[in-house]
This record gives sequence, C-alpha cells and structure tokens, in this order.
Amino acid sequence: MNLRDTYCDGLARRDFLRVGVAGGLGASLTLADLLRADKAHDVDQSKTDVSFIYVFLKGGMSTIDTFDMKPDSPSDIRGPFNPISTNVPGIHVCDQLPMVAKVMDKFSLIRSFTHLDAGHGPADHYMLTGYHPGASFNGSLKPNNLHPSLGSVIAHKLGPRGPIPPYVCLPGMHNSGSSAYLGAAAVPFTIEADPASPGFAVPDMQPPLALGAQRLEDRRALLSRVDRFQKSAEARANADTRALSVFSQRAVDLMTAPAAKKAFDIDAETPKMRDAYGRNSLGQSCLMARRLVEAGVRCVTVDHTNWDTHTENFKTLKEDLLPKFDRAISTLFRDLTDRGMLKKTIVILTGEFGRTPRINKEAGRDHWSRCFTVALGGGGIQGGRTVGTSDSWAQDPADNPYGPEDMAATLYHLLGINPFGEMRTPEGRPVMLTNNGRVIKELL
Repeated sequence: MNLRDTYCDGLARRDFLRVGVAGGLGASLTLADLLRADKAHDVDQSKTDVSFIYVFLKGGMSTIDTFDMKPDSPSDIRGPFNPISTNVPGIHVCDQLPMVAKVMDKFSLIRSFTHLDAGHGPADHYMLTGYHPGASFNGSLKPNNLHPSLGSVIAHKLGPRGPIPPYVCLPGMHNSGSSAYLGAAAVPFTIEADPASPGFAVPDMQPPLALGAQRLEDRRALLSRVDRFQKSAEARANADTRALSVFSQRAVDLMTAPAAKKAFDIDAETPKMRDAYGRNSLGQSCLMARRLVEAGVRCVTVDHTNWDTHTENFKTLKEDLLPKFDRAISTLFRDLTDRGMLKKTIVILTGEFGRTPRINKEAGRDHWSRCFTVALGGGGIQGGRTVGTSDSWAQDPADNPYGPEDMAATLYHLLGINPFGEMRTPEGRPVMLTNNGRVIKELL
C-alpha cells in the first residue's frame, strides 16, 4: 500500500487551474464549473441506484474468533470457541454465530485484509476514509478528519435523492466520519439518538413545539427575501456562514418532508421485525439503516462500540457482543433479500483492525492490524466466497493482501463512482478519490 503524500501530477493540474482556464477554456469557467465537470465525468449513472450500509465495529472485532478461526493452532492462539459449518460448503465461522452461518451465501470474506497502524484513531480514519492520516494531501497531520469519509465522498459525488439526506450516521458520528475539505453539503446527517431507546426520536426533525409546519414555510419565505436583499454581502461571506445556510435548509427540509419523517419512524416497524433484529443498539441501528436506504439514503454508517476486548475477550464476545451481532447481521441480510434490496445495497462489516493471535494474560486480545477479516455483501458482491488467506496463526496474509484503499476503490466502483477520479479542495487542489486503490475483482 502506497502512503503517497502528494498527487503525482498535482503541479500540472494546479497550473491548469491557474492559467489553463482563462487561456484555453474562457475566463467564465469557475472552480464550481470544474467541480461539476468532475462529478459528471466520474459517475456512471447506470449504477447510482445502489446504496451502502457500513457497520463499523469500533474498537476492533476479533476476527480470529469469528470469521477466520485457527482450530489447529496452540491453545493460547485458538481460544475456546469452535468453528461450525455454514450454508456454503467449505466456509466455517465461529460457533457463537449460528444465525450468521445460515446466511453465509449472502456475503463474502476477505481474510487477508491488512494495514500497518494499530492505533485506534489513525486506524479508524484509515478504514472510514480509505486514506491513512499520514497520507495527508497537504503534508500536515491534524486530529480527526483529515480526509473525507467514504459516506461524504458518496454524498459529494452522487448528491441526495429528494429531501432525504444522502449520508446518515447513527447513533452518532465518528470523528473521522465527516466531510473534511468537501464542506457542508457532504456532512452527514447524524441522528445523535439510539434507535433502541424508549421514546426514540430524531432531535433535528422536531420543530419547536409552538412552531407548526406552515409557520416554518412562512419563515423560510421570509428568509429567502432577506437572502436576496443581502446578496452582495453573501457573496463575501466566509465558508462558515455558507455552511450554516446549508444546514438551515437541510433542517427545514427534514422537518417538513413527509418522506423524511416516515423514513426515521422506526415505530412503524412491527414488533416482530424489531425483535428479529434485536432490541439493542446494534440491532435497531441495523433496522434503521435498512429503513433509510429503502427511503433513498445513499450511505448509512452504523457506529457500534465497544469491540476493544483487551480483557476477558471470550466472555465479552460470548455474553454480549456476538449474540447481538449474530441476530442483527443475519436479520439484516435476510431482510434485504426478502425485500429485493440486497442486489442494490452494499453491506460492509468491519472494525478498524482485528485482535492479536496470541491471547494475553488478561484473557484478552490486543490490537492487530497486520491481518484481519472484512465481511462484504450485496450490491454486486458475490456471496459465499473467501478472498485471500491468512497464515497458520492469522498473523499475516498468506496471499492476496488487500487494504483500506482497495476496499474504498471497490466500494466506489460498485456505486458507479470512478475510483480513479479526483476531488478538489476549496483552493482547487486535486486529491485522488482513492490512494492507488485496486478494485477487488475476486468479489465481483
């Protein structure tokens, strides 16, 4: 994987932006025109009906105990769990995932996934954006969101479908889940509430109690007149002011659009369906994700924690994390299939890394990024496959190593976005969509 700091032909493209526009294409062509041209060139409209659900298992799932078990290794490597057969001959998963085993034909596993950062923050950023923080386009390192998240790139390139936001995070937004230099239009709508909570409601969709929908519309019309009156001032407005305008319009649309209200109304689901997903944060978030993509949201990120099992790894997995995961994920794949949605919905399941092959003295496993498993299904991904293998202790890939850049490239390809295209910073600097990522053709 190449952590290149600069875009190889950046200088030539900057020269084009500086002198080529006026000299070759006419002085009236603005940066906004170039951004629109980028989008048009980089998008295959025949694929833009595909959506994406990213179940991010924050903290790092122990994939050696779930999707890539090593039953023949020493006891301090293999742990107490045992592999079981799935509905795909030759593929085995953990005995704590009996329901997931029955839907193995609907998703595939990359067992040779790898990157070289075992720190939560940088690894989170890497997996959520496809860029390692050290691969910053301007050479600087800052906390949190250096590069736009996968969801923000999707929102930027494809835009919304009607009043529904193109990108939603729930229950909250990860630090690396936002838009970075892509700006306000690509920022996710964040629910900031747990769908499993009694009385769940989306805060930003609730208008003030004394303010009805008609009064919201009247106030929007008044704001529109004020905006026209202050047009010259807005032309000089800074980026924060423009961003506030975007957020204000989004809030009004959400509070007044019936389709948006319906999409977020999880109580419209039958008790039987809610029970099937599991009455917990992961289960109800996965159910909400299905509702949102069904309503037209392009990308939903479910940020689920805490998979950081440094102590009592097996107890925590068995008694808490895996029963919820088993129910939620198996139901999500079945539900998408039953509704005819799986062919148009990509689902990726992963944390920022895996866990150490060797069990530590606290009966836990520590951070391990050199080799772990990522599960992917739907949206053009063939189910029931394994791509790549790990070595005998799942320490390193034995063959076909793939990383976050490749996952990003494959995702964009399936969504109809050219993975070899580019974005531009507000200053007009080009940044590659993926950092030399490869489309993982074995999945397709």
